[in-house]
Amino acid sequence: MNVGRSPGQSQDRWVQLLGETGHTLEPASPPTSHAPLHGGRQRTDVFRQLHAADLFIMPNPWDRGSARLLQEKGFPALATTSSGFGRAIGKDDQEVTRDELVAHVADLTSFITVPLNVDSERLFPDEPGGITETVRLLAAAGASGLSIEDYNPQTSSIDPIGAATEAVAEAVEAGAAHDIVLTARAENLLYGVDDLDDTVERLAAYGAAGAEVLYAPGLADIDLIELVVDSVDQPINVLARPNGPSVESMRAVGVRRVSIGGAMFNATAATLRAAADELLSSGTSTYAAR
Repeated sequence: MNVGRSPGQSQDRWVQLLGETGHTLEPASPPTSHAPLHGGRQRTDVFRQLHAADLFIMPNPWDRGSARLLQEKGFPALATTSSGFGRAIGKDDQEVTRDELVAHVADLTSFITVPLNVDSERLFPDEPGGITETVRLLAAAGASGLSIEDYNPQTSSIDPIGAATEAVAEAVEAGAAHDIVLTARAENLLYGVDDLDDTVERLAAYGAAGAEVLYAPGLADIDLIELVVDSVDQPINVLARPNGPSVESMRAVGVRRVSIGGAMFNATAATLRAAADELLSSGTSTYAAR
């Protein structure tokens, strides 16, 4: 049965879930290779239940300050952003190392109390231990969820569906050992491959391989979003876009999770640039009153 279209509970369900468990969680202790983080299993349980309750919004902080602000606003879960975090440390998307990402996740999970999903790109298959070791490291750092995507920056192309599905299956197996919610991403639309049939085929294959959540970033048409929701059995994440549908319209067609990627970082950076331009051009500081 298609979970995206099954009757959901009210939007207040995630508030109830956090009321039951979220406010009792303590920040995680620094991770070790031997001991699980305090509250890690509880956070994952909450994260998994959020996908079964109703649509929820999961914004993407890039440091402690942005994570604190978003948690205080009441979002029930947060996610890292590979582009936002990379630019915050002077790099770009797909340039962050595995060690940097693991340290970033450990820092955020030691500071927040809501579940954290990780934008973990390809799960670093070429690093020692590959996908399996990356999953272990991020789980030890306190992640409640991870993602794996099928775009390969080394070849500037989308992986063949067979190889991509095998990678998802490896991540699923590794995640099961650490109680991690895995999201599998079909990247076609972000990289100019306008083939919805292939995208749906990929999502279905990734779901059959065991991914709990599916995601095709770039979908902006509500009818196409509904088609994708109706074509698979797993919850669907949609990337919020300036030209995209509203949260309420996405809820109406069965979307379960909405994330924003690097959009908030980009908006913050744009504000900083505008303030800098004003200082340099006119010497005024009217930006401070906005």
